[in-house]
Amino acid sequence: MTRGMTMSENRPHITAAQVKVLREATGAGMMDCKRALEEAEGDVARATEILRERGLASARKKAGRAANEGLVASYIHHNSRVGVLVEVNCETDFVANTEEFRTLAREVALHVASMSPRWTSRDEVPTAVLEAESRIYEARAREMGRPEKVVPRVVEGMIESFYRDNVLLDQPYVRDDSRTIGQLVDEASARLGEKVAVRRFTRYQLGEELEEGLGEGLGEGPAEAPEGGDRP
Repeated sequence: MTRGMTMSENRPHITAAQVKVLREATGAGMMDCKRALEEAEGDVARATEILRERGLASARKKAGRAANEGLVASYIHHNSRVGVLVEVNCETDFVANTEEFRTLAREVALHVASMSPRWTSRDEVPTAVLEAESRIYEARAREMGRPEKVVPRVVEGMIESFYRDNVLLDQPYVRDDSRTIGQLVDEASARLGEKVAVRRFTRYQLGEELEEGLGEGLGEGPAEAPEGGDRP
């Protein structure tokens, strides 16, 4: 570098129009967008990835904080045969009353109605269920003729697929399968500046029998009837 040359002279020129496009796409702050674009050398797609990575990292830092506010959102499918209640938590009633938070809760409820998850998080999956699935996958891997040394890796991959199919936070978002529901929640947490968490949900389908041994509502934490009424 020649004498008198500054670092800024080596950076790509970022226009206000590029910053505006990135802000509208991500909801990030102006200076954050500018820095991400500089780091990505003007590539908006890469800058979006950078902001998402940083947003998820900041969301993880909030994971240990208490989230005792929030709301219960509902979704009734247009044919009135499927209904969902979902509890989404945040740290303050101010955030709970924002349109972005309410939209997130409604989107999660719609997703539950569409994708029928069984549990909210991996922690809720019973050990007995995972053990039974693992035995099935081991037998399947051997039937496929896989060498013994690779069977554990095959089983691990199948368990990950099981989580994606059955655990809400691991499921690809019904409107954008490039993101999981967990990522959707973390991104909202980063934008809102508070911890955001899906606590529990209940999905009702007309005529559907409750599965024995899975509680009174699939995917819930503690089984609780909605206040003021009994389960159908």
